[in-house]
Amino acid sequence: MFSKIFPKIHTEGYKFIVIAVFITIIFLIINNFLGLIGILLTVWVYYFFRDPERTIIGDDSYLVSPADGEVIKVEEVDGPKELGLENKKFKKISIFMNVFDCHVNRTPCSGIVEDILYKPGKFLNASLDKASEDNERNYYKIKDKHGNDIIVVQIAGLVARRIVCETNKNQELNQGDRIGMIRFGSRADVYYENYEPIVKVGQTAISGETLLAKN
Repeated sequence: MFSKIFPKIHTEGYKFIVIAVFITIIFLIINNFLGLIGILLTVWVYYFFRDPERTIIGDDSYLVSPADGEVIKVEEVDGPKELGLENKKFKKISIFMNVFDCHVNRTPCSGIVEDILYKPGKFLNASLDKASEDNERNYYKIKDKHGNDIIVVQIAGLVARRIVCETNKNQELNQGDRIGMIRFGSRADVYYENYEPIVKVGQTAISGETLLAKN
């Protein structure tokens, strides 16, 4: 119960919580109403950076969600040109994270990180189609246990201003391992081959737990 009320915080969050507390103290000195706003802001910052433990299925027949949020796209597309995969067909699932979702991202599968590529860009609303091509983003190319290419893309949103990568090239990952986070509202795309989607648009996904596709 305690861990649900006061979940573990991602290390990226500590400095923001300190800033929010400092602002709250200043607001309280000015007047109680501003102090209340500061308290609410501090609570929101705390919960934005929550990093709860998740129950991972640990089954390489499935891909799990890399992010908390709403499934906004399930489609077949060309692979990311940034990774030289534009001539290869992939299925893609896009998950939109609003400012109330947990923003810690996880790998959909076990495997080896073959490549990581960061691309600077704009800060359009992450729910827009153009966000996949125009926004700041970070690509993870993972070779799964079946030899398939699985691509996870962290995409910064309208408010987000930093993508945090916590994974290294050639690192071996277990399904559901943390790979990074995005600060303040964003999106995650998953490109995959040889799996069939088992989620629908509008469904709510939980990072590391929701099953997205089956081999």
